[in-house]
Amino acid sequence: MNLREFEDVVDRVLDELPQWVIDKIDNLVIVVEEHPTKKQDPEQDLLGLYEGVSLAERTSDYWGAMPDKITIYRQPHLRLRLDRPHLEDEIRRTLLHELAHHLGIDDDRLDELGWD
Repeated sequence: MNLREFEDVVDRVLDELPQWVIDKIDNLVIVVEEHPTKKQDPEQDLLGLYEGVSLAERTSDYWGAMPDKITIYRQPHLRLRLDRPHLEDEIRRTLLHELAHHLGIDDDRLDELGWD
C-alpha cells in the first residue's frame, strides 16, 4: 500500500466517525509518517502515537496550547504483512485507539464501543 492509499484509509476512518466523537475532538492534528523517530526507536512495532493532554485531563488552565498530535506510522503497519482488508482494519483500530487517548476513553470503554 503506497502512502496515498494509506492516507486515504486514514481519511475514510475519520469520515466514518460518529458525530459525538467529531463534536468532542478539540485542538488535534492527525498525521501519517513512515516510521517512528529515532527517539521512539524506528525498529519497534509502534503503529501509532498520541501526544498531548487528553480531554479528560484538561483544566481551565488549558488554553493557547499547541495541538495534540496523533501519528499513524505506515511502515510498521506494512511490516505486519496483512492482506488489504485486514491491513485497513488494523489502520482503523490503531487510529481509533489513539483517538480514544485524546478523548480520555479507557480500554474497558473501548471494548464496549467496539474500538479495541
